[in-house]
Amino acid sequence: MAHAIAVPLDPSTQPEPLLVYDPHGDRPTSTVEIVIPVYNEAEGLEDSIRTLHAYLTQHFPLSWTITIADNASTDRTWPIACRMALIFGGVRAVHLAEKGRGRALRAVWSTSTSPVVAYMDVDLSTDLAALLPLVAPLVSGHSDVAIGTRLAATARVARGPKREAISRTYNLLLRATLHAGFSDAQCGFKAVRTDAVRQLLPMVVDQGWFFDTELLVLAEHNGLRIHEVPVDWIDDPDSRVNVVSTARGDLAGMWRMIRRVARNEAALPTGDLVEHGVVVPAVNMPGQRPFVEQLVRFGSIGLVSSAVFALGFVLLAGPLGHMAAAIVALAVCSIANHAANRRLTFALVGPARRLRHFARGLTVAVLPFAATIATLSLLAALGATRTLTVLATLTVVNIGVGLVRFGLMQRWVFRRQP
Repeated sequence: MAHAIAVPLDPSTQPEPLLVYDPHGDRPTSTVEIVIPVYNEAEGLEDSIRTLHAYLTQHFPLSWTITIADNASTDRTWPIACRMALIFGGVRAVHLAEKGRGRALRAVWSTSTSPVVAYMDVDLSTDLAALLPLVAPLVSGHSDVAIGTRLAATARVARGPKREAISRTYNLLLRATLHAGFSDAQCGFKAVRTDAVRQLLPMVVDQGWFFDTELLVLAEHNGLRIHEVPVDWIDDPDSRVNVVSTARGDLAGMWRMIRRVARNEAALPTGDLVEHGVVVPAVNMPGQRPFVEQLVRFGSIGLVSSAVFALGFVLLAGPLGHMAAAIVALAVCSIANHAANRRLTFALVGPARRLRHFARGLTVAVLPFAATIATLSLLAALGATRTLTVLATLTVVNIGVGLVRFGLMQRWVFRRQP
């Protein structure tokens, strides 16, 4: 008989119980559990599950389970998910009381009994022929994480220029600021070894769209092997993703990860992943970086700082006015910028001379504040009040100020003692 049970999860990440509907729960444990996160997908859910189930039954050589993870849908998604679980063997449904794709993946992956867990978007934008190449390196033990990539030379992708530009810009920022070695953080087609993901999940903060990126950054930072599979991918014209709010959340998430890496808070304790064939190296005091590398890292951090400043300025300019918005956005960026440059640009970690560095950094931070205030005053006197005009002018001015800051950081703020 069909039944529903409540599985309690970690209260810090999932305060509500996970409701599981699994009418065929007596089957053997599968090799791969494929999670389909859904929110208000009543219209296309049944067709997608039928298509996926048919493909796996006919073409996929490994044992599998499909888990439909409904996170707080308000339409008929949950009843349809339960009906799919009742009709098809190898399908189960779970329901969460709160929204968030990351929350849904965390809930299912953390309780999975399969050695490999995966997920794909419900629209099945990725060609399913890539599924076996995705999970095979994880089953064999060759890799720990596998991702589909739409940015490889051999990938075939059909999507609009706007989404293409956003995706490439986002991944470029990841490579520039966090030195990400993976090419496509946002493709909704990923798999992870369950033993490895359980080590990483307690470190992942985000519960929404940035969950994927945060997990990948942490995995790479801790020495896990990431396998990439070029995919054929067709854009879903009915995508529900809010580009503006998602971009805002992604920038905030990137900024948080930069701070965590700078504070050495993104590393697992040494040896935690030895049982997976991965040894996490101990964190040592890095040496002095070459000048060119320092300049590239400083510029990369500055690029993200400029993007975050621009976003904050545009959002705050209406309620606060140009002057206050610029000061608030600049204050937030300056603190994070200092921490990121200390750790990533000048390779300084630990508490040694931290207060001295911070005090000198505050002194140098006077330059962009003074330049910003002077620029805004001049623009106001000239009658230039359009927000985009003001933002563009501030960006150009602060690029020049940034070059002066780099010289002062290198020769004074973070100068190493002989």
